[in-house]
Amino acid sequence: METLAIAIGAFVLYLIAYNTYGRWLARKIFRLDEKAIVPSVALNDNKDYVPTRKSIIFGHHFTSIAGTGPIVGPALAVIWGWVPALLWVLFGSIFIGAVHDFGALVVSMRNRGQTVGDIAGRVLAPRTRILFLSVLFLALTIVLAIFGLVIAAVFKQYPSAIIPCLVQIPLAAIIGIALHRKGINLLIPSLIVLALMYLSVYFGDQGILGNLNQWLASWPIMNWVVFLLIYSYIASVLPVWTLLQPRDYINSLQLLSVLGLVMIGLVVAGLIGGAPNPGETARPALEIVAEPVRLNPEGAPWIFPFLFVTIACGAISGFHCLVSSGTSSKQIERETDAQFVGYGSMLTEGFLATLVILACVAGIGLGVAGENGVLTGEAAYQARYGSWDAAKGLSAKVGAFVEGSANFLKALGISPAFAVALMGVFVASFAATTLDTACRLQRYVTQELAASLKINLLTRKHEATIFAVLLAGSIAAMPVGPWSDWTWTTAGKGGLLLWPLFGATNQLLGGLAFLVIGFWMWRRKLPVWFIVIPMVFMLILPGIAMTMNIFVGENSYIAQGQWSLMIFGLATMALEIWMIVEAAAAWPKAKGVLEEQLEPLTAGETFTAEGGRSC
Repeated sequence: METLAIAIGAFVLYLIAYNTYGRWLARKIFRLDEKAIVPSVALNDNKDYVPTRKSIIFGHHFTSIAGTGPIVGPALAVIWGWVPALLWVLFGSIFIGAVHDFGALVVSMRNRGQTVGDIAGRVLAPRTRILFLSVLFLALTIVLAIFGLVIAAVFKQYPSAIIPCLVQIPLAAIIGIALHRKGINLLIPSLIVLALMYLSVYFGDQGILGNLNQWLASWPIMNWVVFLLIYSYIASVLPVWTLLQPRDYINSLQLLSVLGLVMIGLVVAGLIGGAPNPGETARPALEIVAEPVRLNPEGAPWIFPFLFVTIACGAISGFHCLVSSGTSSKQIERETDAQFVGYGSMLTEGFLATLVILACVAGIGLGVAGENGVLTGEAAYQARYGSWDAAKGLSAKVGAFVEGSANFLKALGISPAFAVALMGVFVASFAATTLDTACRLQRYVTQELAASLKINLLTRKHEATIFAVLLAGSIAAMPVGPWSDWTWTTAGKGGLLLWPLFGATNQLLGGLAFLVIGFWMWRRKLPVWFIVIPMVFMLILPGIAMTMNIFVGENSYIAQGQWSLMIFGLATMALEIWMIVEAAAAWPKAKGVLEEQLEPLTAGETFTAEGGRSC
């Protein structure tokens, strides 16, 4: 019952937070105005700036910010005990993550849909524009270089997820074109598409399709990297309504419905127990089998500050400011939709992270496969979290969540094969939506950075996207070991060379985004205490983590001779310290002094209530 009480309590807490703190931010601080002219209307180009119903933009925003982050982070962090992980997710998402996402979205909407990097140059100091854009460029390059590997690894681990994920692409294109041109009601198409997606999961691993899954799972990782980057290029340059919006929307339908099933399964397991294990008739009781707090797991780094870097998405992630200010702010149809999209999406992600924690500390206790049969209870937890090395691999983290959540589904009478396939699709779909959104965001950042550096070629859409894709592909293709061992079948893992930097860099980016939001509010004499506190928190803790990664201990970059990580890490720290110094110098003189203003928005001539809407 403890597990069930935590899940229900978290859900209620998020509802209360949305309707109290979120509403206070929307009405009293940001003063959202339903009648205000927004960038999607005034700058509607039917490509990037497209007014969109809030249900669809919520789907895009939620699936783009979530990715695999709220799964792999919490699934690893529970090695320090479930209480610290749960507290960071609950209170981090409400008071830090959701404020960060919501604030970045509103500030971007009030600045013609510009990214936080562009806005930084006006609200802080001109030099910070290039500094911020450089940090964004580095972070997105790492994401693009690694996520092909992430998706390929999930496909290899759960081949039954491949066909359902690929089927989503044509379904998305069909529904996107139909809704854009016909303006039809969403309910019936949504139900049809959701049914088709579940059918693709059920039948996608049978007969010829099952054989196709196995063949695709045998592909070298580099094949998947090339395929996914080509897809990302296409998705990035097409108008948002053709693929990006509808794919994220139908993904969100499936993902949210699966979350609902997991929650119902958790309720059933909490009340009457999980499904009987093979050879047994009794239903095992659902209970937390992990320690509340575990400060010294074997081989693990210190809980402080690394808990706050390990769990990013689910509590706060700097990547989210890119989605808020890069794509979502260009599609919000009314200012008042921003609370639902920005604040609401982050709380939904926090609830997902909560369920991940419960799946990894209670769900796996219902039974997981071991070397000598089915393991249950504490033995199942120890098999996955006995040491840092046992828990830190991608397959281990994803596996703990998939096994634990599949046990919740099996409590409903769902077959083990379908439950595992469904959760495999769940993970792979999240990763894929982050990849194509990240490619579009990298295009925006490349164009903005190229404009600042006077590189005219890269200010154009196709050239900027090709550059982003080729750079990511080149990094992914680099060998992790000696060049003499490089082959096409071993390539695709090069993103791992820079991936250790992403956790701290990503969280530092969140602190810098708070800095931009805070300056924008300070110049307007708005309250900033609720921005400054998380800003300081998110600048100091990731900075300590990055410093420790570079210099401290036998596993530090210097001790291990990982010179590329050390150089990139120091460069990132230098850029961010420079930006903080610029901000500190400007802060005393900024209160009440507005930055250089952009031209005011006026209603776009091409927009109509029906024809100009994306859906």
